Amino acid sequence: MLELLRHARLIPFFSNDIPGYSVEEHTLPEFWFTEEQLGPWDWKIDCVQSGEIAYGKFLWGGKAAFATVDVYKELINYRRSLPRYAPTAEQKKVLDLMQEKGSVSITDIRGLLGVKKAAADALMARLQMQTRAVTGDILRVYRGEDLHYNGWQRSSFCSPEALFEEDADCPFPGFNACSLRSSLTPAESLDFLKETVRRLCPSATDKDLTRLLG
Repeated sequence: MLELLRHARLIPFFSNDIPGYSVEEHTLPEFWFTEEQLGPWDWKIDCVQSGEIAYGKFLWGGKAAFATVDVYKELINYRRSLPRYAPTAEQKKVLDLMQEKGSVSITDIRGLLGVKKAAADALMARLQMQTRAVTGDILRVYRGEDLHYNGWQRSSFCSPEALFEEDADCPFPGFNACSLRSSLTPAESLDFLKETVRRLCPSATDKDLTRLLG
């Protein structure tokens, strides 16, 4: 799965309007999810913990996706230039808490804002679409007397800067700098993102790419 993500560079988790453009469609059905085989639902943990991959709900209006760091920084450059992706006052409170703590959980957000889980999930999804938050880590949850793991997980969220710019020396293979600052204009970043998708899926239409990239 990590090799697929390195090759694709930007790819949704689930099947979508662009045929063949998802982790799901590159997975044999018997490995997708069964009681015996947790497949990509579990493998994504190791991909996130590799330090090479940004994972979050940042494509198709808030669907789960993966990106290599060099591509994700262009998504940051494009999305943060758009007024519609500016954080609200409520979202800024969460960003302030994230900066203070380093990372936050859905439980932290509920406690901060006094909201239910669904509302906290929706707020975090919007911050991920804004490219102001990504999944920082995913922990496997073991339950019962036998500490059985059946795919239940707990995620934490942090800013992309905290995740990828923490060290001066970049540990990622083939990536020369940890800076998330792009040398392109936002419009050029959008063109770069479109070409990244077209390289894998030449049949993708302009309408598809607009909906995909927001």
